[in-house]
Amino acid sequence: MDFQLTSWPTVDRWIWTVATIAAAFVIGLLINRIVIARLQRLAEKTAGEWDDDVILELRRRIPFWAFLAGVRVSAVYWPLQPGSVDFISKMTAAIAVLSVTSAIAGIAVRLIASFGRRRHQELQISGLMRNVVRLTIFTVGLLVALRGIGVEITPVLAALGVGGLAVALALRDPLSNLFAGLFIALAGQVRIGDYIRLEPGLEGTIADFSWNATQLATSAGSLVIIPNHRLADALVTNFNRPSKDTVLAVELTVAPGSDLEIVERIGLEVGRAVMRDVAGGMPAVEPSVRFTAFTDLGIRVAVNVRTEQFTDQALVRHEVIKRLHAALTDAGVTLSTVERGDSGA
Repeated sequence: MDFQLTSWPTVDRWIWTVATIAAAFVIGLLINRIVIARLQRLAEKTAGEWDDDVILELRRRIPFWAFLAGVRVSAVYWPLQPGSVDFISKMTAAIAVLSVTSAIAGIAVRLIASFGRRRHQELQISGLMRNVVRLTIFTVGLLVALRGIGVEITPVLAALGVGGLAVALALRDPLSNLFAGLFIALAGQVRIGDYIRLEPGLEGTIADFSWNATQLATSAGSLVIIPNHRLADALVTNFNRPSKDTVLAVELTVAPGSDLEIVERIGLEVGRAVMRDVAGGMPAVEPSVRFTAFTDLGIRVAVNVRTEQFTDQALVRHEVIKRLHAALTDAGVTLSTVERGDSGA
């Protein structure tokens, strides 16, 4: 057989090489179409999502793995030195290890996202956490691949340790943002989708965490980029923790001679109507009216309602003020001033 292979003309070698690689690739496609398709149908009937994630990653990579096997087999068609054949074998194995590592990283990211959704329906995994998981798994896979092709990894690890110290000193600020971002993501005190207010007064919804900054989407439609260490050091009010629903207090001042019984009744009626009619209101929660202080202008009143989330407060406040003004005016109650009250979680 060795004699026959060495006596082949170059054209025949190319034909057999291309045919072998093509046949291996077709076999990979057939495995996807027959075996993986059946496994996918079985996975769809199970309650968990881990098997679906595994099958999805396998479907993406099986044709490529079959292609690598075809390359390795076709190497015997060529009159190569034993060392060259061994090199090709090690390289294809290393590439396969990196591809498997990439599949494991993809599965791990999907499983983490699935676990987060099971703990909290709206919990999203940040880009920072995805990248950290991928980088950790890929680093391990790269070391295994290097070991497979004969590279001694002990000096590499030592060099990485010394080089890591030098990089840490040179990139102090970027690393500060990186570790601050990891702390924020792991602590879980603020998450993607949370509406927060920073100490200077900046507020918005967290869109994503990256390795160096947090993206904050404001109500004006702009995107504010905040360095992670600034967010970690700031005083932050999270309107989504411990629950998303928030209290909205609309304050107004009525004239000293006003009938407070009428004011209280109208405040309750308006609060109930707005909670029932306006999106974001919570009709199951009874509004309240509280007289809070005597002022030079009259008596200050707070109409307290509750919204499903902080971003619903603008429309609810608008309707409460509009309807209160109309109802109190019709009842003959004089408003000294209308103020925007504070709200709290």
